Amino acid sequence: MVNRFLLSMLLALPLAAATLPGAKPQDVGMSSTRLARIHETIQSHIDAHDISGAVTLVARRGAVVHFEAHGLMDLEARKPMRKDAMFWIASMSKPVTGAAILMLLEEGKVRLKDPVSKFIPEFKDMKVAMPREGSAPPTFFNVPATREVTVQDLLTHVSGLLSGGAAGAAESVKIRRQPNETLSQYVPRLGSMPLDFQPGTRWNYSPGAAFDTLGRIVEIASGQTFDAFLKQRVFGPLNMGQITFHPTGDARERVVTAYKRGDTAMERMSTDQWLSNSVYHSGAGGLFSTAEDYLQFGQMLLNGGQLRGERLLSPRTVDLMAAVHAPDTLPGRSKGRSYGLSVQVINDATAAGIRVSDGSYGWDGAYGTHFWIDPKEKVVGIMMIQTTNSNRQLDRDFENAVMQAILE
Repeated sequence: MVNRFLLSMLLALPLAAATLPGAKPQDVGMSSTRLARIHETIQSHIDAHDISGAVTLVARRGAVVHFEAHGLMDLEARKPMRKDAMFWIASMSKPVTGAAILMLLEEGKVRLKDPVSKFIPEFKDMKVAMPREGSAPPTFFNVPATREVTVQDLLTHVSGLLSGGAAGAAESVKIRRQPNETLSQYVPRLGSMPLDFQPGTRWNYSPGAAFDTLGRIVEIASGQTFDAFLKQRVFGPLNMGQITFHPTGDARERVVTAYKRGDTAMERMSTDQWLSNSVYHSGAGGLFSTAEDYLQFGQMLLNGGQLRGERLLSPRTVDLMAAVHAPDTLPGRSKGRSYGLSVQVINDATAAGIRVSDGSYGWDGAYGTHFWIDPKEKVVGIMMIQTTNSNRQLDRDFENAVMQAILE
């Protein structure tokens, strides 16, 4: 009886974070002197009032060579940044959702070409909004979609589901999610939305709807709530003890204050809508994480789907995730930047103007979080900030500071 009680108590405790071993940079072909330029790069952006602070982390060949906190996590309180700071990673949640879908694909429960309506009947017979010529302001009429939206369409942002079009945005107000609704209550209503274009005809980012729908598909295919699936099948095996949809207790105290750049000073932003949420587990952008926890996920992918003996995906499935599914020739994509299954794929770094290797992949978050995986150089790079970063110049500067430190 006592043993059973102790076991139940242990299972109730939060998972402890575990990171990769550290290494001297020179032992994995990098320069410690050149890695110091990461701090110089971040500090220059702090001094320019672009960001309040950051946590940066670099691993190469399975070992951490750089892990540093910079600046402040709260400007008004003058609170120094911590390595274990919690960041709202926003759309860096999407690759986690993508991995969950691919795990179910391996089990035969989901296929990439499955119509979404197989899981959510409300997505059957969707319509596409078409603008009326000459109308001012623009008005729209609906035509039938030429084919059904598929799981792959959602993963690659070619579905047209709330992808920034005026008609879809206007209609979405009618089905606005209520504070206490779950994925199962809200997502079926998305099936009534007019698509912004015919599925597969262009790339246009679906910031919320597509990956929230994928989160609901995970629930239906697995028989678990989305948060329970991730905790049991992803976060638990990878020993990611901090990542969560709903920070509480000490984790809540470590959440970094969000800012946006104003004309003369940084302006405090509110993330209360996410912090106060405890029932809506957004696959598109709901997760909070430390840099160290997210490293476990990135290293798992770089390792071909396994970490510390725990295998989540096969190497071939990771290759599928990082393959080009929406090429840079598709309308809406930029030269050199293709799209895989939940991740951007750099198919031509020179054309893209990005200092990473061809074949690198990753994604960003709305408040400046950024990661990439470079299979050629065996690098995982993670930068966590909490400032709106629409021009992404800091991403490029951080990548450059990492890549110039590789000597062999």
